[in-house]
Amino acid sequence: MLGSARVRLNRWQQVAVAVCSAAGALLDPSRADLIAALGETTGKPAFERVLERMKRSPEGRAILLEQPRVISVNVGYAWDLPENTFGATYAKFMGSRNFSPDDRPPVRFMETDELPYVAMRAREVHDFWHTLFGLPTNLMGESALKVIEFEQMYLPMCLMSVIGGSARFNEKCNR
Repeated sequence: MLGSARVRLNRWQQVAVAVCSAAGALLDPSRADLIAALGETTGKPAFERVLERMKRSPEGRAILLEQPRVISVNVGYAWDLPENTFGATYAKFMGSRNFSPDDRPPVRFMETDELPYVAMRAREVHDFWHTLFGLPTNLMGESALKVIEFEQMYLPMCLMSVIGGSARFNEKCNR
């Protein structure tokens, strides 16, 4: 699923990965792999709720059936769309930051067949949210986006990111 090997963790290993990932992400918020691991090891109940919501709607069921991906081969045409479209705005956002939709870390710590897709989908649409809300990729923008993502999915990692980001912001303000 999604081109990556899944790693089975017992409860203690999940806690260890979560704690180490949280500490590492706090020290270096640019480490998407640590943020991803934190989300996976703390977010299974949240991803299960998202999955159930998807299964209850025709659109969600279609997405789960087709499992479309936000990767370069599928969204590269966005560069050719008219300037006033979401796709062109998304392409400009990604290009101005030298981001690629292919740079998302693989899902490694989800054990079922559907949850890895839900977790990857949440990662892949993250930059859609940046584009939609016009949020920058700095500390304030990422923190604001994590509040929106928490409201949508109730992922503990989002709340932890806001708390960690607030601590970093307060640290910078007190210098």
